[in-house]
Amino acid sequence: MDNQPEKIDVSVVLPCRNEMAALPACLEQIIEVFKLSNLVGEIIVSDSSSDQSPEIARRYGAVLIKHDCEGYGVACRQGLAAACGQYIFLADADGSYDFREIPNFINKLTAGSDFVIGNRFGGKIETGSMPWLHRYIGNPLLSSILRFLFHAQVTDVHCGLRAISRQALNQITLYTSGMEFASEMVIQAVKKNLQISELPISYHSRKGKSKLKPLADGWRHLRFMLLYSPLFLFLVPGLIFFSLGLVITFWIYGNFPFLFGRHFSYHPMFLGLILIISGYQLMFFALFAKTYAIIHLGDSSKIINFIQRHITIEKASLLGTALVILGSIIFVFIFWKWYQNNFGALEEIKNSIMALTFMVVGLQTIFSSFMLSILGIQEK
Repeated sequence: MDNQPEKIDVSVVLPCRNEMAALPACLEQIIEVFKLSNLVGEIIVSDSSSDQSPEIARRYGAVLIKHDCEGYGVACRQGLAAACGQYIFLADADGSYDFREIPNFINKLTAGSDFVIGNRFGGKIETGSMPWLHRYIGNPLLSSILRFLFHAQVTDVHCGLRAISRQALNQITLYTSGMEFASEMVIQAVKKNLQISELPISYHSRKGKSKLKPLADGWRHLRFMLLYSPLFLFLVPGLIFFSLGLVITFWIYGNFPFLFGRHFSYHPMFLGLILIISGYQLMFFALFAKTYAIIHLGDSSKIINFIQRHITIEKASLLGTALVILGSIIFVFIFWKWYQNNFGALEEIKNSIMALTFMVVGLQTIFSSFMLSILGIQEK
């Protein structure tokens, strides 16, 4: 019994890539916090450095995870996988964060929060520590988009100072490899209905060279949020395009209308056709993305569950086949009129466009239903 390892209260995970300038001070501060707070803790350095950072980590008794894979998300996931503590504290090893905040975060977790994230904008930001573009445009804009898309009450989504309970960490699955990991962790916490809290913190100038690539990393965050929210990326534009295409097509098909004093022939029907086909495919893309998120990313959706229960491949294929047949009948009718006219000039452009629309939408329905079923296959 006496040889049993001591229970670890908190694991401090430090993603590290060439941080030898700041790492010693970070490790010393963490060790001091453990002593003053009577916390049984471990320090995990998740490393991909080519400098002396690994030797520094070993010298201070940290657990070194030497994976040598580039990417903030990779480093965080490797470190989190190795953590043994009841609570996991995640922070950058560049000197920009104050590790004396550890007890405050742990207190929030013990009080009932599942996930606690720092808010640099609620505390003091040291002059020169955050570029103007990041402070007033990039971070606030991306944080606002995430709040809008996922209803997350988080002010500083990209803050690297955060803590999570062991129980909560076991409920989420993290996949991303780059800087978008910061957004993914918040989104996963929201999706799993975890209790999220914020703490105002101070932010200091980093030591050493920054690895952040503003445009590329900002795009990765935005791209990930949009991919994780197919409703706004695909479904809403798809519905708009499809509806507008139907209005234009049937408006023109009914007669040659006048608008703003001008007479329109059948030519706008081509625009309607493009909008219908594009919009219809975008709606299927939304279903593809949502199905993938459910099967492979642990997401959930009542709409997708309803579709899977009530709209089978067979039903969708029958509908698609019926549309293809309808389009084919119209083409046969046009051909018959053309034959009766001795293959002369024939004004059947509008009917030809309608037939083409039915056939393309029918084929989209058939093959997209098979694609949905493929995506819906669960791996064992």
